[in-house]
Amino acid sequence: MDKYAEKRLLHTPEGVRDIYGRELLKKLTVQDKLMHTFASFGYKNIQTPVFEFFDVFGSEIGTTRSNELYKFFDKEGNTLVLRPDFTPSMARCAAKYFMEEDIPVRFSYCGNAFTNTSNLQGKLKEMTETGVELIGDGHRSADAELIHMAVSALKAAGLKEFQICIGEIEFFKGLCEEAGLSDEMVEQVRELISNKNYFGVEEYILEAGIKKEKAESFLKVVELFGSYECLQEAKLIVKNEMSLKAVGRLQELYETLEELGDEKYISFDLGMVSNYNYYTGIIFKAYTYGVGDTVLRGGRYDKLLSHFGKEAPAIGFMILVDDLMIALDSQKLSPDEEKYIDYLLYDKGMAKKAGKLADKMRRDGLCVECVQFAAGKKIDDYVAYGYHNMVSRLYHLTNEEKILTYDLADNSPDGLPVDNADLKAFTWRKKA
Repeated sequence: MDKYAEKRLLHTPEGVRDIYGRELLKKLTVQDKLMHTFASFGYKNIQTPVFEFFDVFGSEIGTTRSNELYKFFDKEGNTLVLRPDFTPSMARCAAKYFMEEDIPVRFSYCGNAFTNTSNLQGKLKEMTETGVELIGDGHRSADAELIHMAVSALKAAGLKEFQICIGEIEFFKGLCEEAGLSDEMVEQVRELISNKNYFGVEEYILEAGIKKEKAESFLKVVELFGSYECLQEAKLIVKNEMSLKAVGRLQELYETLEELGDEKYISFDLGMVSNYNYYTGIIFKAYTYGVGDTVLRGGRYDKLLSHFGKEAPAIGFMILVDDLMIALDSQKLSPDEEKYIDYLLYDKGMAKKAGKLADKMRRDGLCVECVQFAAGKKIDDYVAYGYHNMVSRLYHLTNEEKILTYDLADNSPDGLPVDNADLKAFTWRKKA
């Protein structure tokens, strides 16, 4: 094996990475808080396959572009893809197992999604996502529930300052119809707006020969964002019924969120669009300090399930856990990792007694790592190791059947035991 190939074995491909130790523990802590929040709203966890048939994410569905999918073949020649997005998988699953169900179904999930693109500006191609889907409820109260739960989840994760920006796809569609844009032009404008290329929008519309009055209205809207007051402004620059109804729905939504006490986290963006074409109503994104992109995305997709044979409205959102962790770290809001391991170090010849003691401790709910004291090592080596590897307490069982206890949870590893007891009289901390 040449040196290059040998070196490559130690590294991950571009866009993926290893996570371990404290970083992983913090991430799992945040995921648990998010999933607990979802469960508190009645959402039940579900797992779907990490890869599916290509058609689940095909262009007709309106999800990720084909050239951004990780594609491969099974032995029968079927084209399979690693999931780039959970929502189509959830829609397929709901249609398969709840085809006849006419009572709303609530799903929550946590897993990894994959996007094969070189345009991510250093972002990961494998991303951990956690989120929810509410299937079978088309009421405005469902929209409010999802936004309220999004606020609750981000707060539970530790964020204190963030904004959930809400738009309405029907407002955008009505605006395009009012401006007389063809389907091809709508997609081009959607692409320009999703890339925040507002100068490109202006140039494209004017070159397309759109009437000046209609073009000016369109260009005003892409800059129309902010607090609740911008909704009233939006009504003044559009005349079509579809857009006006969309604004009315946003006003009604805000009133409900205000009653729930979420108004400080809510803003609006009437020019908001999404790369996912399956959205049909409200769409929303959450922003916070310390990360250059959204940490949460979601919206209503009332027609997606029909692709899988079930007619049902739906709404959901997903949280980008990796980006949320970056935001928490930059704001110094990372959760304190719980040092949950107890380390039982024993001298040579004490393996059997150490093993029995470790089992007793585990029956009391502790996580115990049992290790023989190695020749040439000092106790300070194990104390330092424990401090940096999430060990809560280190117990040293000596040949004299004494147990020296080192408490590492106070973040001051000085190598001095806090307790010294005989094995028979030794007691340990039970898990709370």
